Amino acid sequence: MGSIYLIRHGQASFGADDYDVLSATGVRQAQVLGEHLAGLGLRLDRCLAGDLQRQRHTASEALGRMREAGLEVPELEIDAAFNEFEADAVIRAHLDDLLQHEPQALHILRNAAQHRGEFQRLFSYVIARWVSGEHHKDGLVSWQEFLDTVHDGLQRLLRQASGKDNIAVFTSGGTITAVLQQIVGMPAIKAFELNWQIVNTSLSRLKFRGDEVSLASFNSHVHLELLRAPELITYR
Repeated sequence: MGSIYLIRHGQASFGADDYDVLSATGVRQAQVLGEHLAGLGLRLDRCLAGDLQRQRHTASEALGRMREAGLEVPELEIDAAFNEFEADAVIRAHLDDLLQHEPQALHILRNAAQHRGEFQRLFSYVIARWVSGEHHKDGLVSWQEFLDTVHDGLQRLLRQASGKDNIAVFTSGGTITAVLQQIVGMPAIKAFELNWQIVNTSLSRLKFRGDEVSLASFNSHVHLELLRAPELITYR
């Protein structure tokens, strides 16, 4: 059987002007991941990332550490099918509804770094509306459309793979959630309950034979736990 390792990007710059930049913690998480994979002697046949900066940067840091350890690592390929959904667009599209639900929403959203718990509560509310499919917003990519894009990317990987390939995909939490929903068959909102637990640079492993895919492990972050540095275990 072959394996696909879905790797969430390192910590991004939550609350900053440009979220799509790894924080110093995110860079370190990616380096620790690469050192861990090198220590395991993991052989990778393909490495892919979405085209977001935080995904590509995580890949370059992790794969760089593997090369430094003497492992032969394939060149990184880019496939936008493994991008994250546009969270800002989802929030903007549902903002009027959100303000009726929570009059202080704008203040919380504009100061998200100082109100992480409140932001998560509001974001969960918006996501629940979006994935339900019952609140269509013109011009906004629906959850089903996002799901279809991720599905197409995964199927493309499977068609191109041989039976014993090890493939690393550097991606994002929403993309991993979409894959889990399809493989496990759980409702989208239940999949997002798992999404909130996905640690930065964690690995979720899929096993495949032909076009048959199963979940072998989820959200493994032992590479961070072994350091006994709780500041490296982050969720956004």
